[in-house]
Amino acid sequence: MNNIFSSITLGDYQLSNRIFMAPLSRGRAVENGVPNAMMAEYYAQRASAGLIIAEATAVAKQGLGWMNAPGIFNDEQQDGWKNIADAVHEKDGRIFVQLWHMGSTVHPDFLDGELPVSSSAVKQKGSLTTPKGRDREFAVPRALTKTEIGNVVQQFVDSARRAIDSGLDGVEIHGANGFLVDQFTRDGINQREDEYGGSIDNRLRFMMEIVNAVCYEIGSGKVGIRLSPSNKVWGIKDSNPKATFSRAVTLLNEFNLAYVHILEPKPETGDPMADADYLTPVLRENYRGNLIINGGYNKKTGNEALANSEAEAIVFGTPFISNPDLVERFQADAALTQPDNTTFYTSEAKGYTDYAFMAV
Repeated sequence: MNNIFSSITLGDYQLSNRIFMAPLSRGRAVENGVPNAMMAEYYAQRASAGLIIAEATAVAKQGLGWMNAPGIFNDEQQDGWKNIADAVHEKDGRIFVQLWHMGSTVHPDFLDGELPVSSSAVKQKGSLTTPKGRDREFAVPRALTKTEIGNVVQQFVDSARRAIDSGLDGVEIHGANGFLVDQFTRDGINQREDEYGGSIDNRLRFMMEIVNAVCYEIGSGKVGIRLSPSNKVWGIKDSNPKATFSRAVTLLNEFNLAYVHILEPKPETGDPMADADYLTPVLRENYRGNLIINGGYNKKTGNEALANSEAEAIVFGTPFISNPDLVERFQADAALTQPDNTTFYTSEAKGYTDYAFMAV
């Protein structure tokens, strides 16, 4: 019977365990979105994870609206990711990077005053910190033209190529959490009347075009995708998420991806993101490939999920922040260090690379 310590073949790779590190935005790429030595140390510290999925990383300046988040759309950024890949591989780890376009949640402050883009001119609820201050409210975006949609697809392809050329092992397409791909997928945002709007298949067209093009460029065994079917962040919604996301994973069956990553806590966890319409079991029924799940699991509940064949691997987020040796702590049944959430998004080593390893 598989457990979190069992090895697994995922796409092109044989991985040492099923304890995966979630993509966690940490805001340490303080110079023009260029990954730096501190980030290389951070990821290398966590290389015992079966797979590291590195933080959300912008495919274009137009898609970057998170303070000090990294990009992978120019040579300097690519070189920074090469240093991270080398550091993780020196510790025998594997690392994918999550490719990101934030769409309408990019504030005009990041775009020299230009409007952000989305599937439609629908404003999302909420705000983010920008170079001009905290709690800057989202703007009404403009709808991408069909030519621009093709350009964004190519940005994902180009960034995937940069990722592989930098030595990273693969990419995860960010199709979740209310960002651009999700803004096409859900009918609460997508009001288009062309072939990218209306029916479920039309709304999924953008996602599938990105997946198809990225798989063609770097090989499907190096590609994953993240979905969050019940997430309502920033007011995003869908009239029938069960139908929408069941169809999404059914279409994704055709690509032989490394994995599909579902971010969705179970209602019984009490997580504020949890929703009564818990869809992971339905998606499991419809998806034939490797499913990895993320939703507040611990060692016990993660093993239970694997024993029940709910997924092939478990993705852990916050525990990896303060426990760089999370795998070893799970193996030893050791206590976990609790994180300092005041340092999650600062620019310093404190609360980032200074968490202690378990005493030997």
